[in-house]
Amino acid sequence: MSVASDAGTSPSTAPTVWPQLERLLPLISKPIQYVGGELGATVKDWDTASVRWALMYPDAYEVGLPNQGVQILYEVLNELPDVLAERTYAVWPDLEKLMREHGVPQFTVDSHRPVGAFDLLGVSFSTELGYTNLLTALHLAGIPLSAVDRGAGDPVVVAGGHAAFNPEPIAEFIDAAVLGDGEEAVLEITEIVRRWKAEGSPGGRDELLLRLARTESVYVPRFYDVDYLPDGRIQRVVPNRPDVPFRVHKRTTMDLDAWPYPKKPLVPLAETVHERYAVEIFRGCTRGCRFCQAGMITRPVRERSITTVGQMVAEGLEFSGFREVGLLSLSSADHSEIGDICSGLATAYEGSNVSLSLPSTRVDAFNITLAEELSRGGRRTGLTFAPEGGSERIRRVINKMVSEEDLIRTVVTAYTHGWRQVKLYFMCGLPTETDDDVVQIARLAHEVIKAGRQATGSKDIRCTVSIGGFVPKPHTPFQWAPMSSPEVIDNRLRLLKQAINSDRSLGRAIGYRYHDGQPSLIEGLLARGDRRVGAVIRRVWEQGGRFDGWSEHFSYQRWIDAATEVLPAFGVDLDWYTTREREELEVLPWDHLDSGLDKDWLWKDWQDALSEYEQDDCRWTPCFDCGVCPSMDTEIQIGPSGRTMLPLTPVSGNGLRVPAEAR
Repeated sequence: MSVASDAGTSPSTAPTVWPQLERLLPLISKPIQYVGGELGATVKDWDTASVRWALMYPDAYEVGLPNQGVQILYEVLNELPDVLAERTYAVWPDLEKLMREHGVPQFTVDSHRPVGAFDLLGVSFSTELGYTNLLTALHLAGIPLSAVDRGAGDPVVVAGGHAAFNPEPIAEFIDAAVLGDGEEAVLEITEIVRRWKAEGSPGGRDELLLRLARTESVYVPRFYDVDYLPDGRIQRVVPNRPDVPFRVHKRTTMDLDAWPYPKKPLVPLAETVHERYAVEIFRGCTRGCRFCQAGMITRPVRERSITTVGQMVAEGLEFSGFREVGLLSLSSADHSEIGDICSGLATAYEGSNVSLSLPSTRVDAFNITLAEELSRGGRRTGLTFAPEGGSERIRRVINKMVSEEDLIRTVVTAYTHGWRQVKLYFMCGLPTETDDDVVQIARLAHEVIKAGRQATGSKDIRCTVSIGGFVPKPHTPFQWAPMSSPEVIDNRLRLLKQAINSDRSLGRAIGYRYHDGQPSLIEGLLARGDRRVGAVIRRVWEQGGRFDGWSEHFSYQRWIDAATEVLPAFGVDLDWYTTREREELEVLPWDHLDSGLDKDWLWKDWQDALSEYEQDDCRWTPCFDCGVCPSMDTEIQIGPSGRTMLPLTPVSGNGLRVPAEAR
């Protein structure tokens, strides 16, 4: 019996909504994104599945389909014979309107089943600006927005992804959250649901959630109470049941070679933001960039072996037909065997139209050898380097140990190996930042263009300066830091633009892209918010908030109005959550959620930032006692592994594999 069956809905009465949906598709833009049937998609028999997952990336299909996390979980779950997993994405407002008019519920793209009929709805949040899309999906699915209002027939809503490390702003809307790696976590959750259903669903929904909470790695907000001090700060977060843990721990998948997913990547039918076969070559980062939540919460470093990487690329390309291989990680060139990986793949696919890319490359890890291997096929994908800060001083504050000489040398290497454009990524609004720190980005960009022209003898050299707004994130040394106001950030961006264009000869070669300070401030509210922020999210959604990560849909005024209307009742305001600096002993909303990082170590690193002290990478130096390895019972896993890339069949110039006897 399914979870839904307790409310009178049996598995056989969860029919596809395709007949109703199909009639609406000619009336909307990009209807192909709702059709399903992609290469790599899986459709399993509904009636024979004992546990059914709907997996959601809360954004449009074009953004959500390439998401690596969802693809991995989709494949891991569907490999189980009695488990079914399907995908759902946020629907654009044009289809949402028609779905409401015609009574069509939120659906999966695989078999177009109603999301409300599934046992579990797993939602992967890469950014907090997807929260309003979650509410739209819940409402369209007929699932009560507040978890306390859900019955036995409603799916268990489970949040994951990086934003789940502080799920308090959406605590009202989710039943559970998983911190960390999902591969083993979803299997454990599936087994708990399977057993509970096989036993006849004893104790109803509350008992199922309690079983999940007892694992100590699934956070169930309803089992925790939050007390506040008169000044608005949190006094404590404590379990309200004796059999619920005080702290919930993150999951860490250690042997990535044992999880070579995705084996059969989804090939989109509609255009998406990335169309490549992506292989995660390692997970975690110990560079210690103080702004980087991803680097902090994914520790320790765990590398995939060169053998597994080679196997995944060969099988993934053969299955999908993709012509670009993305070697993914937080800093791909840091893999201990990256040179051999790139050389082996470049040799295997030389003469074909397959290209290699390192989407995330540190300035000080890119070298001539890598440049030669990445450009050997003649097709050069884009190169992005992220100095993050314009001045040496601000780079010491954020622990981005990149010198100006490093940057110039790296970019010149790219230019002399055939690239004519590179992208340089910086942030604005960093702690202790001044106007001069930002204006120096212009000087740096000018020097890059001059050095590139001199090295190549050509004026056909360009770089794009891209600026993002800094947002302090939980579980980082900057979790205590105040944000800059949008007015300050926007003024610095104006000064930067003027400085770039101060030399017209150089300025013409420099593209300039930026995000203003307003979306960053709202992201900051959601990133470090507590349960009281949930009322703001609900109010924004009620007022039409959708797709807040898209500039054309984001309304700063809508968020300001909602915060002004809702927060004073709690004795706090928007500035209290964003531009206020936290004190050392303040209880933070996520302190009961254990990322493995010691809070005292994070505070010390915050003080080191203020004194502009740089911290080394613990991969190559003694341990700095961040706390992850002993508390998570893990360890850094890096090569060289002593293994080699398996001999791959070379590919001929027409893209066909050449039989051995013909070589």
